[in-house]
Amino acid sequence: MQHQAPSRSGLSAASWRKSSYSQGEGADCVELARVAITVCVRDSKDRSGPGLVLSPAEARTLAVRIKDGELDL
Repeated sequence: MQHQAPSRSGLSAASWRKSSYSQGEGADCVELARVAITVCVRDSKDRSGPGLVLSPAEARTLAVRIKDGELDL
């Protein structure tokens, strides 16, 4: 299924939340937002920088692979 990436203005208006695993300010964190039928991910230290726009299935797969140590981040 194809999904259309949200516009830049749609991302800036999104309700972003930091991961519950974040350890206070300055930590290496990501923020997540639901925009339409997509899951958006960005670096909490570079909020105006690039981000990822994923389908819900892609976001779940990414989270599982990170948790299982399959990705060297």
